[in-house]
Amino acid sequence: MTALRILRGIEFGRPQNADPLLLDLYVPAAAPAGGGGSRQAGLPAVVHFHGGGWRTGERSSLGPGVDGFRLSPIEQLAAAGFVVASADYRLTDTATFPAQLLDAKAAVRWLRAHAVEYGVDPDRIYAWGDSAGGHLASLLGLTSGSAEFVDPARSPDADGDSQVAGVVAWYPPTDLATMGSQARPDAVARADDPASRESLLIGAQPADAPAKARAASPATYVHPDAPPFLLIHGTADRFVPVEQSTAFAAALEAAGNVVHLLLLEDADHMWQLPDRSTTAAEQATAATIDFLCRQAKQH
Repeated sequence: MTALRILRGIEFGRPQNADPLLLDLYVPAAAPAGGGGSRQAGLPAVVHFHGGGWRTGERSSLGPGVDGFRLSPIEQLAAAGFVVASADYRLTDTATFPAQLLDAKAAVRWLRAHAVEYGVDPDRIYAWGDSAGGHLASLLGLTSGSAEFVDPARSPDADGDSQVAGVVAWYPPTDLATMGSQARPDAVARADDPASRESLLIGAQPADAPAKARAASPATYVHPDAPPFLLIHGTADRFVPVEQSTAFAAALEAAGNVVHLLLLEDADHMWQLPDRSTTAAEQATAATIDFLCRQAKQH
């Protein structure tokens, strides 16, 4: 792999009544031939958000299942010529939605504000997330400039654009109101279960608070000017029903947007397969890098 500088624990935000928000920054020493490529303005960059049902997880992790494969998708993306920032966000034991989205926006603003320092092209910043992180990445792609999600507590020097030029989402929750009814018979978790991850996110059961469920759902914000999306989902996902991605892709496409949907047969959450192989994780990683490299070359 291309030599990397990994800068860990950089503070990018300090929400009220919460710990500082940190990110890890993966900076390639040089862009390899055939990768994302460099421009005079800098390298393309990706802001990554971890999964964990908004209640657990940590930056620079793709969950225990994927981490256990030792494929290092973040490092692979950096080796392809991208600066990668893997960022914290407040978990649900600290704050409910929209705190998590505000933190995600703050991470993008921070990276754009420090673009020159780290050799980033500010016009080629993308969002990537897995599971709950895919939910946040999708919201980032759809709510740029929205007056609904401006943090009133952010400092005056935190102004800046949180727009992203493309989104990759692995098995993302996209419509909290329909997740419960879409759950598989063998589901490990259901959105309408008591104390579900989704209820902890919005502070109420989705069925009892439809307005809150809609407000926290990427599907609510689909519009004709969304950036390109890549959605990757396993057909046997027992945590986030695959219909969350298929219906979301259909809505994005119906609005006239560019969307690529990759369904990985028999793959469960975190790319677990019945034969315990790494095949699905390898396919998802390769598709992610290919999509982002193509987007970076087109911008």
